[in-house]
Amino acid sequence: MKFTDGLWRRPIGEDFQGGVEVVEVLEASNAGLEYIVAPRHVGRRGDTLNSALLTVRVSSPQADVLKVTVEHHQGQLDPGPHFELHPDGPPPSFETTSDVSNPDLVSFTSGTLSVGVNTKPFTYGMTFTDSANPTPHLTSVETKGQAVVDLPYHYTLSSMSNTSCLSTLHAAQPLHQNTTPGQRTSGGWVRFMLNEMDLAVDEKIYGLGERFGPFIKNGQNVGMWNADGGTSSEQAYKNVPFYLSSRGYGVFVNQTEEVEFEVGREKCSKVGFSVKGEKLEYYVFGGGSMKAALSNYVKLTGMPALPPAWSFGLYLSTSFTTSYDQATVTSFLEGMRSRGCPVRVFHLDCFWMKRYDWCSFSWDPEAFPDPKKYLAEIKQEYNIKVCAWVNPYIAQRANIFKEGKEKGYFLKRTDGSVWQWDEWQPGMAVVDFTNPEACKWYAGLITTLMATGVDTIKTDFGERIPHLDVKWHDGSDPIKMHNYYAHLYNKVVFEAIQSQSGPDSAALFARSATAGGQRFPIHWGGDCGSTFTAMAESIRGGLSLTSSGFAFWSHDIGGFEGLPAEEVYCRWVAFGLFSSHSRLHGSSSYRVPWNYGDLAVSVTSKMINAKLRLMPYIYAQAIKATNTGIPFMRSMILEFPDDPTCAYLDKQYMFGDNILVAPVLHATTAKFYLPAGVWTDFFTEETITGPRWVTKDEYPLDALPVYVREGTVLLLGPEGVTVPDYEYGKVELEARSYQLKEGQQVVVDVPTGKGKDMAGSIRVGAKGVIDAWGLKIRLRK
Repeated sequence: MKFTDGLWRRPIGEDFQGGVEVVEVLEASNAGLEYIVAPRHVGRRGDTLNSALLTVRVSSPQADVLKVTVEHHQGQLDPGPHFELHPDGPPPSFETTSDVSNPDLVSFTSGTLSVGVNTKPFTYGMTFTDSANPTPHLTSVETKGQAVVDLPYHYTLSSMSNTSCLSTLHAAQPLHQNTTPGQRTSGGWVRFMLNEMDLAVDEKIYGLGERFGPFIKNGQNVGMWNADGGTSSEQAYKNVPFYLSSRGYGVFVNQTEEVEFEVGREKCSKVGFSVKGEKLEYYVFGGGSMKAALSNYVKLTGMPALPPAWSFGLYLSTSFTTSYDQATVTSFLEGMRSRGCPVRVFHLDCFWMKRYDWCSFSWDPEAFPDPKKYLAEIKQEYNIKVCAWVNPYIAQRANIFKEGKEKGYFLKRTDGSVWQWDEWQPGMAVVDFTNPEACKWYAGLITTLMATGVDTIKTDFGERIPHLDVKWHDGSDPIKMHNYYAHLYNKVVFEAIQSQSGPDSAALFARSATAGGQRFPIHWGGDCGSTFTAMAESIRGGLSLTSSGFAFWSHDIGGFEGLPAEEVYCRWVAFGLFSSHSRLHGSSSYRVPWNYGDLAVSVTSKMINAKLRLMPYIYAQAIKATNTGIPFMRSMILEFPDDPTCAYLDKQYMFGDNILVAPVLHATTAKFYLPAGVWTDFFTEETITGPRWVTKDEYPLDALPVYVREGTVLLLGPEGVTVPDYEYGKVELEARSYQLKEGQQVVVDVPTGKGKDMAGSIRVGAKGVIDAWGLKIRLRK
């Protein structure tokens, strides 16, 4: 939302009251700061009349994190929902201090992160510094950088440029002096709370959820409103009100409703964020680096669960609108096996249920007359897990609709009737996950489905959640529930799976999310086209999401819509198998490789084999991600923050700590960047010394730039392994060392492949294995 007309002018009718002066410090202690800010200088008694006041509180929930709350009117109701913070338990103990020795500056410190508040007349502002950061000054809130703003209702209707924000304009909650705040009127104003953070020269902003546009968010208006808009628009399935700065700090706006970010757009030197209402709360994360700030954010909103090892294998889908039955499923599995392309998870999309019945949780008796028997047979024959598609919408024709209606499990209109519409499925209702009984009911549907032989669930949708004329069971604010619904939905399903499979054995394949959704992996990128352009969009979306705290991410290999050309399919398969999770899935066409030629089969087989052999490394890195909050797939800037080129790279990424992957987005030419050091091609053993750009013409379709960092020791599983979840500590592992220096020793942990336990570790030096501690190790040939 823009609150200025150019740099100096205000829109006609706007009432802007920005803080300019601290008029009273209410508290300054080791528990935090609390003070009152006036929007004008108070030089005499009359200056206290007819003016707003802002109450600002600063505290710390964990080390290196500061919480800032800015309030105008404090008498408002807050029905929620609210993000779950510290869901893994309270943080370790830490110390905070305050300093009031300077009469013009009050400060508060948590760990290495500090804020200084200017208390001298006319100079109000906040300055955030981090003593562990190479550049200690992080950002500031300048005078008038915190404000309460009333905008004419008609202006809010005309000024929104982000289509995700337009979704809420009909519920913009106009205010009027003769009405109750929040009451709809024919005119009036809409109240906003605003906070602006300074942007430094060359500072880059990343994150804000899974966004498919430019990776660097500078110059963008980004609204937090989950929408089913595909990967080619400014809309997003996963909106996360957290951004990460190249200066080594992060900011999380702790508001479940729509938050609007103006990132160097309304004001080129500011990141502004605003919400409708009377209160704005945000957290600033330090710790000395981008990685530390991101890790601290994940610790606040929840650590990712560890996906089971089998989930890192290839998922094969029956696709969406294509016809399928038992014979089709069997033919796909047999075809993949006979071509050396082992499938670990077979996914049944919507049509495992009858048309018009989604989501009934009942198998289509014509396609699957005895599903339990059939699933048992194919799981035994092909050594697979089974994934089934569901969503949180119940069609009127579904056999469970009547039960849900009578027992009050569905979202209702304000008149008490069930909210329904005909988009997606006729008479579709929405499960109300604010109702504990509805949660139990839906979880029971999941566990009953699993009893037929289903191992994991694709939780589709969750974005089309109405916010007008609706009433949630627990009284939640409909605007705040729109994004948060995805969190409740995925949590119910994940915990239901976990109740059957046990810890470290549950996995979703989820599309929608918001802050904290990283706790319920895995997420995929949604509906994309079948072109190189769509492939690039997907990469940007994945890097943006992992910059927002999500450790694991996937996408539809080959694209969802359309039919990919052979070169697109081959390039995308390579990219897909070198993503944390890999799924072949399409809409109106199958993604089995033989549909795209013999070379596509060869590429698929080669990349599957490489990923399966890399599983000791991949799973160890996955464990590390769940322990630290640093994503498994990560942007180059996150790994190389001091390399200015890496700040702009949005078409390559780090695959854990030690492997660089550069998907090829062209039929013949590969172009990528290698940071400083010696890098070794995983497939060819070619070495290249960076920093440098590399261009390879006539690059084969069965190749992928995968480069290993110097000083790395990789442990590979045996040739010919056909599943990702073998016992890494009980097979003979191949040790490959890469440019170890004389005297250097590297210790590599070997996971068991079952949870976070380790089978052991090995020590390798420049001349080979020093200690294997009972593990079976051989040097590469």
